[in-house]
Amino acid sequence: MPDRISLIVPFYNEGEGVSFFSETIVPLLEQIPNTEWEIVCIDDGSSDDTLARLVLLSQTDKRFRIIELSRNFGKEAAMTAGLDAATGAAVVIIDADLQDPPQLINTMIEKWRDGAEVVLGRRVDRSSDSMAKRVTASWFYTLHNRLTKIQIPENVGDFRLMDRCVVEALKRLPEQQRFMKGLFAWVGFRTVTLDYVRASRSVGTSKFSGMALWNFALEGLTSFSTLPIRIWTYIGFVGAVLTLFYGLFIFIRTLIYGSSVPGYASVFFAVTFLGSLQIISIGMLGEYIGRIYIETKKRPIYITRRTYN
Repeated sequence: MPDRISLIVPFYNEGEGVSFFSETIVPLLEQIPNTEWEIVCIDDGSSDDTLARLVLLSQTDKRFRIIELSRNFGKEAAMTAGLDAATGAAVVIIDADLQDPPQLINTMIEKWRDGAEVVLGRRVDRSSDSMAKRVTASWFYTLHNRLTKIQIPENVGDFRLMDRCVVEALKRLPEQQRFMKGLFAWVGFRTVTLDYVRASRSVGTSKFSGMALWNFALEGLTSFSTLPIRIWTYIGFVGAVLTLFYGLFIFIRTLIYGSSVPGYASVFFAVTFLGSLQIISIGMLGEYIGRIYIETKKRPIYITRRTYN
C-alpha cells in the first residue's frame, strides 16, 4: 500500500502565488514513488483573493483540502490547524512561497522510510536574505540556545517532515500561544538533517517586517509576551543606554571642568541607571505574568470558519 503523506501549507495574502505553488508542487509530488498525497492549505485570514483561488484549486484537484480560519491567527496557529487536520502517516510542512526547495521532499521521505522520525531542512546559504536578517537570526539562535535547555537547530525553519508519532506528541501540548520551533525541538524523536540552499521568492513579498521578526524572537525567548507590558522593557533598555552615554559625558566633563554641585554626577547616574534597570526587570517579569494570564484564559489556538474538501 502507498504511504499517505500530508503536505501542510499556511497561506496569508499569497493570492498571486497560488497558481505558481500548485503548478510547481503537484508534478513534484506525483513523481515520488509509492505515496498518496493530501495537500492541506490553511488560509490564515487573508484579505486578498487567496481563499478564492485555493477553493477553486480544491474543486479541480480533490487532493487539496482548504481550511479557512475565521481571522488572522498567525503562522504558528495556522501550522497547528494543519497538524490537527492532517491524516497522513507523515506530514511535511512547507511555506507557500516555495523558497524552501520542494525537490527535497523526496529525500525527506526516503530518510523517513529508513527510520527517521523527524527530517529537518537546514539552510546553509541565506544569501537571499538581507544582511540584517542573517545577523539578527544568528544572534537569536546563539542567545536562545545559551539561555534555554531546549536547543533549536540553527538556520532550521518550519520546512520539515514529521512522523505521525511526532504529530500526535505535538497535539498533546496545551500551549495557547505557540512558538513552534521551540515545540518541535522540545518533543525530540530521532532526527536527521538535510542541508539546502534557499532560493529567492519567485512571487509576492515576505509578510514579516523587521519589528515582527523582533517580536517573534522575543516570544521564542520567553515562550510568549504581551505588547503593553513589553513596551516598558523597551523603555527601560533605551533609558539605560541613554543614561550610560550621559553618565560618561558627565564624568568626562567633571574631570575637565569640575562640578559646581559636588556629588551630582554620581547621584544622577546611580538614580537614572538603576531606575532603568528596575524598569527592565519589571518588564521582563511582566512578560512571564502576561504569558500566564493568557494561558489561564484557555482560549482556542485558532477558530475554523469553514473547510473545503
